[in-house]
Amino acid sequence: MSEKGLFFKYWLPVVLWMGLIFCGSTDVLSSQHTSRVIGPLLRWLNPNVSEETIRAVQAVIRKGSHVTEYSVLALLLWRARRKPMKNDPRPWSWREAAFAILLAGVYAATDEFHQSCVPSRGASVWDVLLDTLGATAGIVLLWQLGRRRKPG
Repeated sequence: MSEKGLFFKYWLPVVLWMGLIFCGSTDVLSSQHTSRVIGPLLRWLNPNVSEETIRAVQAVIRKGSHVTEYSVLALLLWRARRKPMKNDPRPWSWREAAFAILLAGVYAATDEFHQSCVPSRGASVWDVLLDTLGATAGIVLLWQLGRRRKPG
């Protein structure tokens, strides 16, 4: 496969996912905007839901999104670095896994810096840690799935 083909197959999904994360870090997905969706949806499901419950659900969804988006990013980074093939004979490499986690963590830090420049957003070291934890969880899940697929 050509270098261009390899880029489109392995690195373009990484770049697109990073772009999606970047767009989500703008005012578009700020808590003010997401609360306009989550609150009414919860009230539609249960008209007696309390404001406290709505805030708690919103927090779980927002923080869960951090874990999920960075888990996916780490998986895409691992895939781009490893370039896996069908029946790949190469053993698991924690070096490649660490690369994916580290790069996802660095991107999380730059994303939080970006959010510090958006008036309706704020930066948080805790979110960088949560994002990096999400990246780690994605890689560990991949490792576990790979171990289960191997015979013996």
